[in-house]
Amino acid sequence: MNVKIEVKNLNVWYGDNYVLKNITMKIPEKEVVAIIGPSGCGKSTFLMTLNRLIDLANGARVKGKVLLDGEDIYNPGIDLCELRKRVGMVFQKPNPLPKSIYENIVYGPKIHGIKDRKRLNRIVEDCLRIVGLWDEVRNRLKASAFELSVGQQQRLCIARALAVKPEVLLMDEPCSALDPPTTRKIEELIHKLKKSYTVVVVTHNMQQAARISDNTAFLYLGNLIEYAPADEIFTKPENKLTKDYIKGRFG
Repeated sequence: MNVKIEVKNLNVWYGDNYVLKNITMKIPEKEVVAIIGPSGCGKSTFLMTLNRLIDLANGARVKGKVLLDGEDIYNPGIDLCELRKRVGMVFQKPNPLPKSIYENIVYGPKIHGIKDRKRLNRIVEDCLRIVGLWDEVRNRLKASAFELSVGQQQRLCIARALAVKPEVLLMDEPCSALDPPTTRKIEELIHKLKKSYTVVVVTHNMQQAARISDNTAFLYLGNLIEYAPADEIFTKPENKLTKDYIKGRFG
């Protein structure tokens, strides 16, 4: 197993609120890891520590290590712009920029110095094809991204994240605002993405976690209760708390 991200003794506080407690886990390269657990257990906070978006949270304090390809992203002198290029993020609610479909996708590549129009055109087509949007929008790339349906906007946001060629994609409940057919499209897309990317998905939907993930982590009250291959977590969990959560006894 090639480890892409290794988390060592990770602790997070918001002010006096102790949110993540001594989390240690390894995230394999080019696999899907699902993070499950009840609301308020620290899932989204954990995700934000993996590309240091946590730095933007008011009063957040982080102790511990997050190694990306063996390098601690919390070392002083880390280039955050480069880090967030390597570790992209897709949020719960689609958040397209107030620009055209085309400009949404080229926004990141332009920031990182790509100016050649032909190259930008290719990036737009490639990324829209990956997320299955190209045929739906190819004739209206100049239209506002806000003209798209919610499901199309979410796929556009994934395409935008892919445009800077990340190595890791973080997804925070990417299907929670979507209808079942669009959810199925996003799940199929996640399966496809893991051929090229490491994917970490926070989801409140345990059936979804079972469908999409290679490995699943169960968080409860800021503690990592269990982390194992998905089929083990969902068929024979070792921890009683995990078993009770999966059977719907709380949460």
